[in-house]
Amino acid sequence: MRGNLMKSYGKSAFRASSLLGGRVNVVLMAAAIVISLLVLTGYTYWPRSPVRLVQGENLAMSGLYASWKKGDVMVLVRHGERCDRSSNECLGANDGITRYGSSVSTDVGRSFSELGLAHTDVITSPLTRTAQTAQAMFGHPMEAQEWLYNCDEKMLNEVMAHKSLNRNLILVTHSGCIGQLESLHGYPHAATSEYDSALFISLDSQGKPVIRGIINPEDWTQLAQQKSR
Repeated sequence: MRGNLMKSYGKSAFRASSLLGGRVNVVLMAAAIVISLLVLTGYTYWPRSPVRLVQGENLAMSGLYASWKKGDVMVLVRHGERCDRSSNECLGANDGITRYGSSVSTDVGRSFSELGLAHTDVITSPLTRTAQTAQAMFGHPMEAQEWLYNCDEKMLNEVMAHKSLNRNLILVTHSGCIGQLESLHGYPHAATSEYDSALFISLDSQGKPVIRGIINPEDWTQLAQQKSR
């Protein structure tokens, strides 16, 4: 009799254990689904990096051309290809850019000229690579300021402080400074900016700065084609 009771108890305990295990598995599966949905939602609604303005309707939605004409745009441009991190021939000193980088910078500068530079100020960081980039882009040396290299969490405040009314502002700077500004203003996981890429910021209807998107060097040709349509 006692043996039968023990067997019955054992079977009941096994069924209870199986039931509990099944419930745990269901809970774990549900949790995994919820986490997956949250991750997918995060990628959908919180993009990792600012949009590329060349893609889809991003350029039209940004209002970039209209803002540029009004002088409401600020652009952070990364310097050209670094000599000390490339096997390409150096333009000059080892702390500068390569000849290839200079060529790309010249092409980007030509694209900025097509946008119009009559109402545009240009400032560069004091390092050789940014000075050479600005020279290649705009054909002559530019004013250099230390805050475009030793940047901090007040980077956007500095940008706004140097923005004149009704004048666009181009800042030739570094990936670290661009990344820091992106991180503090909506894009904490933004990809490192490419050489000669440009991050565009414009003022909204309340006069507040808004990150609009990125134009990489290879994007300018496609944007010119879009504009001509």
